[in-house]
Amino acid sequence: MDWTDATARAALQDVFAAAVASADPRIVLARHLPAPPQGGRVVVVGAGKSAAVMAAAVEAAWPDQALGGLVVTRYGHGYPTQRIEVLEASHPVPDAAGAEAAQRLLAAVGGLTAADLVLFLVSGGGSALTTLPAPGLTLDDLMAVNRALLASGATINEMNCIRRHLSAFSGGRLALAAAPARVVTLAISDVPGDDPAAIASGPTVPDPSSFEQARALVAHYRMKLPQAVVAHLEQAAEETPKPGDPRLGEVDYRFIATPRLALEAAAAKARALGLAPLILGDALEGEAREVGKVLAGIALSARAHGHPLPGPCILLSGGETTVTIGAEGGGRGGRNSESLLGCAVALAGAPGIWALMGDTDGIDGSEDTAGAIATPDTLSRARAAGMDPREVLGRHDSYTLFQALGDLLVTGPTLTNVNDLRAVLVA
Repeated sequence: MDWTDATARAALQDVFAAAVASADPRIVLARHLPAPPQGGRVVVVGAGKSAAVMAAAVEAAWPDQALGGLVVTRYGHGYPTQRIEVLEASHPVPDAAGAEAAQRLLAAVGGLTAADLVLFLVSGGGSALTTLPAPGLTLDDLMAVNRALLASGATINEMNCIRRHLSAFSGGRLALAAAPARVVTLAISDVPGDDPAAIASGPTVPDPSSFEQARALVAHYRMKLPQAVVAHLEQAAEETPKPGDPRLGEVDYRFIATPRLALEAAAAKARALGLAPLILGDALEGEAREVGKVLAGIALSARAHGHPLPGPCILLSGGETTVTIGAEGGGRGGRNSESLLGCAVALAGAPGIWALMGDTDGIDGSEDTAGAIATPDTLSRARAAGMDPREVLGRHDSYTLFQALGDLLVTGPTLTNVNDLRAVLVA
């Protein structure tokens, strides 16, 4: 294929779409369902950006099964259901609707018996959507914590360690409320390493972390938190249930979609398009712009020397980077557009290299796009529009730059979430 700007852009978008399709609950969920209980009830509860469409997939797979329950998803991520109620709440900053939803989810699994089945449908975003303060804390306290976490530079696993120790819902507490019913969790992973304790802060699994670790992370990132939160972490009055806790019973946790599977689907699509894929990993972490710089270096090596593989090829990676804003604040942009701009700056207009970086849920951070696309002439077009790409990167305003160039990746909510996909095409 003759790799022009048009063909490269189209290929990158096709590869991204293939990754998203591989995690569509309407396609993949049914094969992971357990057998329905004989004589007991089925209660479906869930939380996350994919919760509503996952609930609809359960209904479609079990058309004749009596189902009850409710799920909570992000505003605008609802999906039609018949038997399972869908609630909506705020993400990434929690609100009162999420706290009320968490209380209703706990109530829905209360009073069950060992003959009953609880299906917990979980996906990325579940932590913010079920922000229920631990005793002695308020929603305002946890909203302040969430803002501090998002600006801290902490990884998603570190954020969830802190969240679990401030919550009345996560860290295994939903499973405690459901006992002695059987609990089966169907999960779409959006975290590096697919750690069940990190996905939505692990409401149905034991928590291996501790109050001591949460305090250490707060100190390490120098977070300024409300005094009530600091006191709660110091007191450590009620630790989360740990591995081996008999109250949780046998943990049945099933992944229906993961970042690794999405990368494999992206690679298969790339091969069909005549590109040799190289999956660099599904758990790349670090400061977004620095990750972009590293990917640029690998792409330049492939272009100049044929290492780690010759073109035409595509470098694929997943995982969640971080953007450390700092006290001075920043402009508009998410981790994917920032990583992409960092990559473009490092490429310095090198010919024959295009890149797409986007969040598979369709929303890069809190913006209305999944991410963006960079081309060999991104920097020159930005300068012609009166922008200095390095200065824009320095003030975390990547969204504004790619918006001005018409290069934002707009998908709308995809109703799934297997974290970020970064694709760098080398002709």
